[in-house]
Amino acid sequence: MKDGRIAVPSMETGGLDGHRSGHFGHCDVFTLVDVKDGEIENVTTIANQSHVQGGCMVPVNLLAQHNVNALVVGGIGLRPLMGFRQVGIDVYYDVTRPEIRPVVEDLIAGRLPQIEDDQVCGGGGR
Repeated sequence: MKDGRIAVPSMETGGLDGHRSGHFGHCDVFTLVDVKDGEIENVTTIANQSHVQGGCMVPVNLLAQHNVNALVVGGIGLRPLMGFRQVGIDVYYDVTRPEIRPVVEDLIAGRLPQIEDDQVCGGGGR
């Protein structure tokens, strides 16, 4: 990824030196990383909005409103995955690294795969 905005579901205060959240919909914040010419240009965070079970479009709409192009998750349900695809946000998959910085660097370098339909979670913590 050479240019765009990456979102990473994050625990606590997030940021490049923070840790990813295992459940994107229930993360504390989203770390937003602006990339220009393959370099990290700016890092901000936005608070996640609470959503009830089945309210999967809340984070989709939140990230779309913040002009996110790519999302890195350790897991996601099919409904929100379809929602992200509908709004033009590519969803990438990584379960190996809990830290935010190396995952962002891997995405920029093109080392993360996009998540496939058969890799989705059942939702509700299952």
